[in-house]
Amino acid sequence: MKPTKMRNNLIYQATFQTRSKQIASPLSKELHKKYGKRSVRVIEGDNVKILRGEFKGVDGKISKISTQKNSVAIEGVKKEKTKGDKFDVYIHTSNLVVTSLNTEDKWRISRLEGKDPRKQPKTPAKAETVKTEPSKETPKETKGAEKVKKEEKDE
Repeated sequence: MKPTKMRNNLIYQATFQTRSKQIASPLSKELHKKYGKRSVRVIEGDNVKILRGEFKGVDGKISKISTQKNSVAIEGVKKEKTKGDKFDVYIHTSNLVVTSLNTEDKWRISRLEGKDPRKQPKTPAKAETVKTEPSKETPKETKGAEKVKKEEKDE
């Protein structure tokens, strides 16, 4: 089989897992210096700038992702039909550059920073709490002993 045909099969007949990895865009120069990575898989909430095509130079936030088309819909990038309806324009991820990241996913950020997310503490508050031993001066009394004390007070 020809190499071009093999490459096309790998791209267009890819599994969902591989397709998900293919939805990546290059990072801006500032983010490239900060994280030491060239590209990142885009998710909803990332801010991007369009580099090529009809909407070149437009900045916006990613609103939808299409794994079938390897492209994303960006807020504010719409076309108008002849009847007046507006619809989202999907732009291929290779024509974008990521200008700021959605930092809600701690796993993603730790992977970008080069740390192993499995070894990170899930919540820092739990790691800081220290167990204290109960004081031995006041032993717990049983319910029966409390009833006896109440009866003595009533008499």
